[in-house]
Amino acid sequence: MSKAGDVFANPATGEFGYIRVGTSETNGELMVADLRVRPGGAVLGAHVHPTIDERFTVLDGKIGYMRGDQKGVLQAGESADLPRGIPHDWWNAGDQEARVIVEIRPARHFEQMATTLFALAQEGKTNKKGVPNPLQMAVIAQEFKDVVQFLNPPPAIQRLLFGVLAPLGRWSGYQAIYPHHLAMPVQTVEVEPLPEWVKIPTA
Repeated sequence: MSKAGDVFANPATGEFGYIRVGTSETNGELMVADLRVRPGGAVLGAHVHPTIDERFTVLDGKIGYMRGDQKGVLQAGESADLPRGIPHDWWNAGDQEARVIVEIRPARHFEQMATTLFALAQEGKTNKKGVPNPLQMAVIAQEFKDVVQFLNPPPAIQRLLFGVLAPLGRWSGYQAIYPHHLAMPVQTVEVEPLPEWVKIPTA
C-alpha cells in the first residue's frame, strides 16, 4: 500500500508524480496524488468508474476534460468532480507540463490496477498509449471491472471479447496483479507544500 512521498511514473501515458495521501494512511479508503502530465499526455481513454469517485484540481497548466456530454478546459485553480458511473476522460490541453491533484475514493483496488499498468509500461509491455496486449488487457479488465470500464470498444463487445480472451490470457500466464511488481523498490521524495487555496482531504 502507498504512503506519502512514494513516486509513480507511466512512460507511455506521460503521467508522473507522487503520493500525498497514501492508502496505508487511510486503510485503502483514499489516495491523493500530485500528478504531472507532459504535453500531449493523457489517461488511457474515456472510461467509467463504477464504484469510485474522482476529483482533480489543476495547479499548473491546462487540463482538457470530457464528463458525460460536457467538454471543457480547466485552468490553474479550477477543479472537477467525476462521480462514479459518469463517463469521463482528461488530458493535457496545453503546450506545457500540467500539474494536477487527483483524489480517488475508495482507492485500494484502483491502486492495485495502477501498479500493474504503470509497471507494465515501465517494462515496455504496453503500446504508446499505455495499453497492454489483448490477452493481458482482458485479464486486467476482468479483475478490475469494479474499478474502471473503458468505453471503446462498447462495453457489450468488451464483455464478449474479454469473456473469451481472459481465460486464454490466464492460461498463457498473464496475471492482473504480479507479485514482482508489488516487490519493486519505490523511489520517494519530500512532499512539497501546496498553495493555501488548495484543500485536500486526509481521510
